[in-house]
Amino acid sequence: MSKDKYEENLESRARLFKALGHPVRLLIINLVRDNAKHVEELAAILSLKPATISHHLSQLTAAGILQSEKDQYYQMYSLTGAILMKSIDEVVKLPQAGLTASVAEDAYREKVLKTFLKHGRLIKLPAQQKKFQVILSKLLEEFEPDQEYTEREVNQILLEFHDDVASLRRGMIEYDMMTRAKGIYRRPAG
Repeated sequence: MSKDKYEENLESRARLFKALGHPVRLLIINLVRDNAKHVEELAAILSLKPATISHHLSQLTAAGILQSEKDQYYQMYSLTGAILMKSIDEVVKLPQAGLTASVAEDAYREKVLKTFLKHGRLIKLPAQQKKFQVILSKLLEEFEPDQEYTEREVNQILLEFHDDVASLRRGMIEYDMMTRAKGIYRRPAG
């Protein structure tokens, strides 16, 4: 799916929330929930001008909440049903084909790694906590889960990446990436 399609998908979701974000539109949704209604009928019930009602109906229709059907002289509006049956969480997380949930996170991670790692070694330690955690999580991949390491073994592994092994070791403990007990380090499973 192209970038334009992703943006279109996001725009349609934003349009849905925008359509739901007006009190008159919420009233209209409740009024047409059981029985389809036309513009003049809604205008009379809500004491608004038909043009105002038409504007709100077009917003709700564009967002996919309402549908219209010709009935003699009138356009009758009713709920589409499908979108209002979803939870807010489902609407926000509507799947986008070809786009994984971790794309943005992976892009940030890759940017940090590219900035701070050259030829497999750290150029410098990041000052920002979030970037430092990205670096530490990358270094953590060098340790097997649930295997015991002495401080010397940890230092030898970390020395391949940067000379300041104490800061790296301390960071892994501080951010609960590794545990330390009686001089033994362990990367928790999972």
